[in-house]
Amino acid sequence: MSPRPKKQRCCEGRFSGQIFKPNGIPMRNLRQISLFRDELEALRLCDLEELFQEQAGERMGVSRGTVQRLLASARRKTAEALVSGAALVLAGDEEDGTAECRDQETAAAS
Repeated sequence: MSPRPKKQRCCEGRFSGQIFKPNGIPMRNLRQISLFRDELEALRLCDLEELFQEQAGERMGVSRGTVQRLLASARRKTAEALVSGAALVLAGDEEDGTAECRDQETAAAS
């Protein structure tokens, strides 16, 4: 039995390829932690824009439970990178199956 296909998630902004790392340490000496676009979007909507998970889910075109899982993963990865001194790499669309949705109508159509 094959797994259920991943539902497309609407994300604003393009951050692919950006890296946040400790100052003064070359990348080759750092462990890299990938933060996917949908995880960053959930973090942005819930923590920066202060939306409830239900509202963030509507904007992303996914359920509240999915937002909760994305948020937990994003927070864990971010905390791990900060505490352990690892590089946080913002992964691109091709790795996480997200789509760019510019407005509510586009998100609702997904």
